[in-house]
Amino acid sequence: MTFYVENETEVSFPFDTKKLVAQVAEAVLDSEGCPYEAEVNVLITDQEGIRMYNREYRGIDRETDVLSFPNIPFKKEADFGIVEENEADYFQPDSGELILGDIILSADRIYSQAQAFGHSVKREFAFLVAHSMLHLCGYDHEVSEEAKVMEEKQDAVLNGLGITRG
Repeated sequence: MTFYVENETEVSFPFDTKKLVAQVAEAVLDSEGCPYEAEVNVLITDQEGIRMYNREYRGIDRETDVLSFPNIPFKKEADFGIVEENEADYFQPDSGELILGDIILSADRIYSQAQAFGHSVKREFAFLVAHSMLHLCGYDHEVSEEAKVMEEKQDAVLNGLGITRG
């Protein structure tokens, strides 16, 4: 699997961001039964940057903690059969990996939310990656039932990796 991680900020993290992205993303893909090797791009930006991306791509002029841009229009969550219909649209020609999409994280929000929720920066970073990976797999949280499913899946992945709220 290929995970491209770019940090366009001056903010540093007390862990290897690429390693953590890979660990969490692979755990999500395993839990969702993804039968393919995958590619995911992750950009770490600041509050101003994420607000700009949110405004430009979603028409929402405010800051947020994470943005997810799925490449696959899942009809049903984690139903990877859809990619076989249009392989040229979903697979990297050079590597043959499934292009899942892009994640944009706010470094500022990672730190502030970790403090507000009373857990580590690593846990907040991992939580946002897990959350976003589920979006890339077709999940959403527009209604409370969907939100509950996502929360349970996020907790299961993070607990399985030993990344807890402590």
